[in-house]
Amino acid sequence: MRLIWKDFNFDFSQRTHIMGIINVTPDSFSDGGLYFNKESAINHALRMEEEGADIIDVGGESTRPGAESISIKEDIRRVVPVIEALKKKIKIPISIDTYKADVAGAALSVGASIVNDISGLRFDARMPEVVARYQSPVVIMHIKGTPKNMQVNPTYKALIPEIMDYLREGIEIARNADVSEDKIIIDPGIGFGKTVEHNLEIMRRLNEFRGFEKPILLGVSRKSFIGKTLGTNHYGSYLGDLPPSERLEGTASAVAIGIFNGANIIRVHDVKAMARVARIADAIKGGH
Repeated sequence: MRLIWKDFNFDFSQRTHIMGIINVTPDSFSDGGLYFNKESAINHALRMEEEGADIIDVGGESTRPGAESISIKEDIRRVVPVIEALKKKIKIPISIDTYKADVAGAALSVGASIVNDISGLRFDARMPEVVARYQSPVVIMHIKGTPKNMQVNPTYKALIPEIMDYLREGIEIARNADVSEDKIIIDPGIGFGKTVEHNLEIMRRLNEFRGFEKPILLGVSRKSFIGKTLGTNHYGSYLGDLPPSERLEGTASAVAIGIFNGANIIRVHDVKAMARVARIADAIKGGH
C-alpha cells in the first residue's frame, strides 16, 4: 500500500511511518503552551524531523475533552506562520490538524500538504471541496460528539461496526467531492468519544479496519486511557491517573501492538522513542 502525492511517496509495505505532533496551542492536554511560541514550535519540528518523523502535524486548536473551539481567524493566526516557516526548513510533509475548511485552505496555501480532520469531514461541509482542490491526502477520523461533549458518557450498541459505518460514510463524502480514492487515510479516533474499555477494544480489533484497504493512522500518544490503565495496580485498585508526562512506556506498548494489528502511521509526541519502537515492531512483524 502506498500514498503518493506531490514530491512524497510513502510505501507502507516497507515500514510504519511517524507523524510528529506540534500543538501551537496554550491548552492542549499533554504539551499545551510548550510550543505556542512560533520559534519553539519550529525548533521542535526540526528536532522531530532529525529524530525520524515522516510527517509534522501542526494544530492550532486543542481538541482535548471539554475543549472550547476558537475562531477561524485565531486558528489561522496560530498555524500559518509556523507552517510557512517550516516549509522552507524541512523536507518532510506538513499536515494541518483542523476540521475547519478555511484553516485547511490557509495552511495548504502556504505549504501544508495533508489535512487531518478529527471530524471525518463532518463539522465543515466545505472541507471536502478544499481537500479536492489541493489534491491533498486527508485523514478521516471517527469522533462521537464534539471535543466539548465527546467524553460525556459515550455509549455504543456495537462499537466497531458503528465506527466503521462512520468511516465508510466519510469516505463516501470524500469520493462525492472528487477526493482521490488513493489519498484517503482512516483513523478510528482513539479517545474521541470512547471509554477506556472502548479504546482497548479498538486496539485489540484494529486489524478489522484493514478491510477498508486504506492506510490506518493511530493516535494513542499519552492518551488518557493509558494514564487510567496504568493508574490501576495489580490488585485492581484505582490509584489515580498517571499524568501525560509518565505515559511513555504505556504509549510504547500501545504503539507496538497497534503496528502489529495494522497501523501504518502512528501520531506521537515522543518521536525518537516511538520511531525506535516502530523499527523493532516492524522488524518482528515483517522482517524489514
